[in-house]
Amino acid sequence: MSNPIFVALDTPDLDRAKALAASVRHHVGGIKLGLEFFAGSGRHGVKEMAELGLPIFLDLKFHDIPNTVAKAIQALCALEPAIITVHAAGGQAMLEDAKAAAPAGTKVVAVTMLTSLDQRDLAATGIHGSAHDQVLRLTELAQRSGVDGIVCSGEEVKAAHQSWPDGFFVVPGVRPADAVVGDQKRVVTPRQALDNGASILVIGRPITQAEDPDSAARAIGATL
Repeated sequence: MSNPIFVALDTPDLDRAKALAASVRHHVGGIKLGLEFFAGSGRHGVKEMAELGLPIFLDLKFHDIPNTVAKAIQALCALEPAIITVHAAGGQAMLEDAKAAAPAGTKVVAVTMLTSLDQRDLAATGIHGSAHDQVLRLTELAQRSGVDGIVCSGEEVKAAHQSWPDGFFVVPGVRPADAVVGDQKRVVTPRQALDNGASILVIGRPITQAEDPDSAARAIGATL
């Protein structure tokens, strides 16, 4: 993808999402629509956003038994998303079925560890060791399962890319050097993420909450 920036439109308001996307469309490479948007605007909203002509990253992070995930993805095939997410922690069978159910042109990427979590959060769920080690374990699982790539923070993407040179790496939690970190705990700058092996960058608030979203997107793009 020539422009690696996917703008995260985390709003249930379809009109606001359309306005934001229209304002930045010339300085981003795609649109990420997540649970908040899908809960508010659904399939119809995704179709309307697709009319802008930008690739759609449908970030619904499926995590259920293999059959349920496969059927859910099949139900979304008509939307032809460029990218769709599932949780790597769902296991190999779920990942295999998710990939098999997806349209041929859709990349299925496995979420390794949310960028809002750190090592203390992992320990609270019974997973011991570093966030880095957990991401690499799930990266290996994703690769064995035949999906296209993973979602991980910019802190782990370099090691993940080294272990999976042909993988597709989605890096969220990306913040320009002068931006507010917000609820993200493991962040890097856009340039650092790309240098470390990111395929695409997911950037939300630094663009969508800027006084001039288009200028913000353009300024971030100029650093890449």
